[in-house]
Amino acid sequence: MSSRSEVDLSCPICHDIFTDPVVLSCSHSFCKGCLKEWWRGKQSPECPCCKRRSSKSDPPRNLALKNLSEAFLQERDQRASGESEALCSLHSEKLKLFCLDHQQPVCVVCRDSKIHNNHKFRPIDEAALDQKMELQKFLKPVQEKLKIFEQVKGNWNETADYIKVQAGSTERKIKEQFKKLHQFLQKEEEARISALRDEEKQKSRMMKEKFEALNREIAALSDTIRATKEELRAADVSFLQNYKAAVKRVQQRPLLVDPELVSGALIDEVKHLGNLSYYIWNKMKEMVSLSPVILDPNTADPGLVLSDDLTSVRSGEQQQLPINPERTKFSCSVLGSEGYNSGTHSWEVAVGDNKDWELGVLGKYIQKKGRQQSGLWRIMFSNGKLTAFSTSDSEKVLPVKKQLQKIRVHLDFDGGQLLFSDVDSNTHIHTFTHTFTDTLFPYIYTENNLPLKILPIKLRVMMKTNSETSLPKRKETK
Repeated sequence: MSSRSEVDLSCPICHDIFTDPVVLSCSHSFCKGCLKEWWRGKQSPECPCCKRRSSKSDPPRNLALKNLSEAFLQERDQRASGESEALCSLHSEKLKLFCLDHQQPVCVVCRDSKIHNNHKFRPIDEAALDQKMELQKFLKPVQEKLKIFEQVKGNWNETADYIKVQAGSTERKIKEQFKKLHQFLQKEEEARISALRDEEKQKSRMMKEKFEALNREIAALSDTIRATKEELRAADVSFLQNYKAAVKRVQQRPLLVDPELVSGALIDEVKHLGNLSYYIWNKMKEMVSLSPVILDPNTADPGLVLSDDLTSVRSGEQQQLPINPERTKFSCSVLGSEGYNSGTHSWEVAVGDNKDWELGVLGKYIQKKGRQQSGLWRIMFSNGKLTAFSTSDSEKVLPVKKQLQKIRVHLDFDGGQLLFSDVDSNTHIHTFTHTFTDTLFPYIYTENNLPLKILPIKLRVMMKTNSETSLPKRKETK
């Protein structure tokens, strides 16, 4: 058979000739043992070549490929046995011995020659078997290394695919957040323009009323002037007869109050435009929140589901996620995105009616019994029992007087204390004392479908001008 046939008859995993080959539904074949080893530790059976999910965990044998592989091995063994009949280049005798000192095949004449005096020899077949076993020993770690490389390659393929999924999901969530902000700004813009239009209508109506009243006064004055002028043009007798009435009519008009310019008639632009962006931003605090801890989805167990804003977590359906070094080794848990190696830090978690939870901090390493392991300090609530545990101390049962709803976690890294308290009653629950040396990350564990949520911080804006005077109060639009 050709060398190409050897490639076609090689298992894609071990790269040796097929041994007991099986075939998947995608038509790819593998050694049965290699495939089982590949699937070990995988969340679902999939083809190592095309990553297609296998519908069967025990795929059928490929008998045709098995027969071809065995025929190829038999022919290769026959060729190898024919090559063993090679002749000695010095004595033209068959090479039947192997010199252990020179590590080369020799004939019986070479054995008795001076150059091989006092050397050790083995029959060629025994020496070949020993050397093959030795080579197999050296080959085994290389094959193991290849398996590791293939597994890493498969994980990298999963990671590359998941990056696209993550990017698409994150983009969607970003758009949803900005959509809410746009809706808020649009609603606020409409409200403020509506207030401007209302003021415009009100002041325009006021000016119209004043115009109408003034026009009525002007018309009355004009009528008085016109009638008086007609009296002045009348005959003397008629003029004198109507004189008193004309004088009285004329003298009444100067008693009218002169119209004044209207104060406050113009649009109050200051009310609508003064520090507009600041007041909009200040009002926006009502719809935005600041979380002291942001949960990192890249550390979450595949069985956990995080909220879109990464502030709450619950148990859910198992997800197929790529293996990454950031993911916590503790099942059903997730870590905060920011680690602490100094200072004091506090955060509050709403546990609600969740019946199975753990809260605390996780460090990378702690020395225990002569070896290093992950350092964990936490309180756990399960089956109605509250306990405290750390990798530096034994487990301790804590008294529970009522159902806890909100837990405050306070870390004093430099002071070496981790405190837990009940937010509602402001009572102490437990304190860990330890000399912390490694970076600590907020830690949450749950196997319940009810969410655990990081409570937001209340925002407060404090301002101080250069003259140390407070900002003037804004005129509210109605």
